[in-house]
Amino acid sequence: MSKFEKGWTRQDRESFAKKTKDTIRGPQPLKPQIQKATSQLQQEVSRLDGALNRLKQREQSIFKKTVNAVQAHDEPTSKAYSNELAEIKKMAKIVTQSKIALEQITMRLQTVTDVGDFAATLSPAIGVIRTVRSTLGQAMPDAQAALGDIGAQLNSIMVDVGQITGMNIYSGETSEEAEKIMAEAAAIAEKRVGESFPELPSGTNESVYSSGG
Repeated sequence: MSKFEKGWTRQDRESFAKKTKDTIRGPQPLKPQIQKATSQLQQEVSRLDGALNRLKQREQSIFKKTVNAVQAHDEPTSKAYSNELAEIKKMAKIVTQSKIALEQITMRLQTVTDVGDFAATLSPAIGVIRTVRSTLGQAMPDAQAALGDIGAQLNSIMVDVGQITGMNIYSGETSEEAEKIMAEAAAIAEKRVGESFPELPSGTNESVYSSGG
């Protein structure tokens, strides 16, 4: 019985190895599909970069207006501008977090070489895209369709891998990994936005002058 089990395990490994090669090198190789998805992700990262630049320009303009309003002792106007600055900073954090998270999964997808990597990379990538697509709804609604298409592509690849290899590559670990990527991106975004966008002056004219440079 033990010899049979041992022989079956070896055959099973050989069969799995063949399926792995078929998955990557077969009539519908997955590598070009991964490359297409990563290229599209890079385009979205570039769009987010552009959005961040526009937000920064907007912030600089409103910050100057805030300073002018405080100098003129126009409290209602300065408060309105302050609220707008807070919204801009909030949007900047969302866009920055999304950009960092997409950069992370793009790098991971570019290094995929075998089925084991597919299992460890595709599912969290899909989870990240789903989360980013949701969080960008307010800041960049036009990004939702493109990210939805990319997510659908990666999901299709996962289904293909699962059908060919018999692997179940959906697991709790992948969901946790997606959450980990988003959490790390949020922490980095908080720091970057804090460095790029000055804190809102809240008190005297002197604090406005010093924050405005």
